Amino acid sequence: MFKRILIANRGEIAVRVIRACQEMGIETVAVYSDADKNAMHVQLADLTYNIGPADASQSYLNMDALLEAAKATKAEAVHPGYGFLSESSEFAEKVTNAGLTWIGPLAETIRQVGDKDIARAAMLPSGIPMAKGSDPLTSESHAIEAAKEVGYPVILKPVAGGGGKGMFVAYSEEDLKNILQIVNLQSIKFYFEHYIEHSRHIEVQIVADNYGTVIHLGERECSLQRRNQKLLEESPSIGLSPEMREEIGALAIKAAKSIHYTNIGTVEFLFDLSNNQFYFMEINPRIQVEHAITEEVTGVDLVRTQIHIAFGEPLTLSQKDIEFHGHAIECRINAEDPDNNFLPSPGKIEFYHEPGGPRIRVDSGISAGLSIEPDYDSLMAKVVVHGRTRGDAIKIMQRALNEFKVEGVKTTISLHKRILEDTSFCTGDIDTQFIKKRLPAYEQTPPKRKLKDQMDLAALINSSMYYA
Repeated sequence: MFKRILIANRGEIAVRVIRACQEMGIETVAVYSDADKNAMHVQLADLTYNIGPADASQSYLNMDALLEAAKATKAEAVHPGYGFLSESSEFAEKVTNAGLTWIGPLAETIRQVGDKDIARAAMLPSGIPMAKGSDPLTSESHAIEAAKEVGYPVILKPVAGGGGKGMFVAYSEEDLKNILQIVNLQSIKFYFEHYIEHSRHIEVQIVADNYGTVIHLGERECSLQRRNQKLLEESPSIGLSPEMREEIGALAIKAAKSIHYTNIGTVEFLFDLSNNQFYFMEINPRIQVEHAITEEVTGVDLVRTQIHIAFGEPLTLSQKDIEFHGHAIECRINAEDPDNNFLPSPGKIEFYHEPGGPRIRVDSGISAGLSIEPDYDSLMAKVVVHGRTRGDAIKIMQRALNEFKVEGVKTTISLHKRILEDTSFCTGDIDTQFIKKRLPAYEQTPPKRKLKDQMDLAALINSSMYYA
């Protein structure tokens, strides 16, 4: 097994990986920017290494600095977490070329699934259903004609990227023309998919070793979203029958095998409620923010599994070994003001009390006295509960949120409380339009300015603090 792993990340996911490594007897290296010198992940790691200024482009996104840190600390492997460089095929390749092990899928696989146009093409021979889409758009006139061909409503998606970021929905040609005043098709590659409005967002956790074995660990319901970005997730989905669950699991495994996927990943689908049909969306080649709910219902530690696979060990589990128990819910707690268009709320945490008690798990990277830095995403913590039934899990989560106390910054706790009190949510009557229909006051205002280039798109993506 590896003796030392460098974690190319920060915050709660860095803490999560450190804890898994501690249980496995593996030393950890925490990298940190000047702004993070007192961060929790820095305090918990065995070794630490400063990689630059607060600006992420000069620290957590600085490939050379990260590789220098790995070399200086004699790390054997790199765990990218989620966000930052976790989906960078270039970084994965550089890590491998430096003689280190990348804890994730192959660089070529990341490259393949990172381009949605290429990923969709790779799925076609397998017969995996997909919503009707277009080729990458080359001009405004091309976009207008392509939208007619795909059929309104359409969703305009960047070919690169993920997490529901940088996407725009047009219900008519007039809508599309307004959107085209914001995006620049000459600088940023976009494509269309037919927008399935009445749908659920269902994703499947896959696990694949280096020897051809691929299994799935069930599905996660991710329909509770604000402008295509996840707020709350559940496992299993209340919207699927046992037959549907078997079908989507088989589709996810087929998708993974079609590109010879290795390590863990997530296959995302839209479930069209008008015809009970699953449509492939994308594959996320990394650990997900919401991985904890899968761990709760299956008992499988996904981070430890990542490390074992990266070390070259075969899977010790088969599909028949996977059993599902109870129901898990996760709420993402962000330092944002939901009553002020989700304005980020950086600052010092004056008081912080996490919920506790039976069947509650909190994954966080903060404590009282630390600060929420304005340079990075505002995810503070993830509250995860596990109940015998969905109703049980809702009650436990309500208790947990009532116990969660934070002073010094605004948080999204109040929004989650409102969701959990909503009658439609409690009865399972949910879809991707839930926030827009049931809690319209929390629907964020879309950007008004034109996205001139990839840097502008990156700014939009980074302004939206939720990872998929």
